[in-house]
Amino acid sequence: MGKKYLQQEDVENAYKIIKSYVTHTPLQYDEYLSQKYNCNLYLKREDLQKVRSFKLRGACYSILQTPEKQRQKGVVCASAGNHAQGVAWTAHHLKIPAAIFMPVTTPKQKINQVKFFGKENVSIELVGDTFDATAEAAEKYCHKKNLTFIAPFNDLNTMAGQGTLAKELLDDAIQADLKFDYLFCTIGGGGLISGVGAYTKGVSPTTKIIGVEPLGAASMKEAFAANYPVPLKKMDKFVDGAAVKKVGNLTFANANKYVDQLTTVPEGHVCTTVLELYDREAIVAEPAGALSISALDNYKTKIEGKNVVCILSGGNNDIERIPEIKERSLIYEGKQYYFIVKFPQRPGALKEFVTEVLGIGDDITKFEYTKKMNKETGPVLIGIRLGKVKQINDLKKRMRIFDPNYIDLQQNKILYEMMV
Repeated sequence: MGKKYLQQEDVENAYKIIKSYVTHTPLQYDEYLSQKYNCNLYLKREDLQKVRSFKLRGACYSILQTPEKQRQKGVVCASAGNHAQGVAWTAHHLKIPAAIFMPVTTPKQKINQVKFFGKENVSIELVGDTFDATAEAAEKYCHKKNLTFIAPFNDLNTMAGQGTLAKELLDDAIQADLKFDYLFCTIGGGGLISGVGAYTKGVSPTTKIIGVEPLGAASMKEAFAANYPVPLKKMDKFVDGAAVKKVGNLTFANANKYVDQLTTVPEGHVCTTVLELYDREAIVAEPAGALSISALDNYKTKIEGKNVVCILSGGNNDIERIPEIKERSLIYEGKQYYFIVKFPQRPGALKEFVTEVLGIGDDITKFEYTKKMNKETGPVLIGIRLGKVKQINDLKKRMRIFDPNYIDLQQNKILYEMMV
């Protein structure tokens, strides 16, 4: 039976090997977040890593641990994001071939980034509509060509490499005579928190390690409940860097050994954090990167006066996602609503709605109306941005008078996804 658990020494050995390849990212005191949560808050800025994500660490170490002769044949990975970029960067710098398998639905921006980091050493294969289909195709290709598969998380070398950020973090903390009470870390497949947990508990056993998952993709939470990895029956893929259907057997074992607590964060709240980091601090964080910071709201009273560190795990945020991020944030905060309302088919109906239904400061953000001939009324898709969140109940009361059968799309997910 092979080795199951990582130890502090495994991460230290990984760091010795990859430290000349990766950037020692800063551990930064964050004044804004410290004031907001009444604690001493530090960020481990992996968004400033060479590929703007911690994933480079695991990919690089895993590839370097592959025997030289086998490595020269080439490596293979399946990823639509940061892991692919880490493999591509490493392949280019080691001058070895890499086949990157990505879903057909992968945004062009991510494909271009992989090409940029891998250059002539990388070939991209677009296969499958889902990640599972892509991964299956990658592994078949790997076996057929007798190449090495670089796993994104469920591999001891990958886990140890990803955990090297904890060595940097704690080395910097020791140098600053600083000891952390809490460490917040994103969980996707569980590779990062496995490596971070193994090293942190070895060096600073009293530091509480909090694993953070998106509410709609909490696969580690499900594994903890079942006491073994189980696939999620449904999954919200929005926090794509942390949306994994099933954690690995190795990452589950290590998370179960080293993590003190798990917590989940609604996707809309993550969106609010992404926007807040950008607006307040000019930090570009991807949703998975902001996840650990979002979780601070779940621990407000516990972290007061404490030394806290959040791993900002990545900054690869596609600018085309910003409208959706804003939308989800507004809906989560209770500021944006969508309704289907029947309007009288006569002049002045909209003016009547504005006058009699909208409250002070409310604004119409969307209005789609198709006139039906020979009908007294017609359905309207209407979006309303509230002037004040507390006005929603009064708005709905007035809406009911205007149309007793109106539909609140936030209460009907299928209609919402079709129409908004």
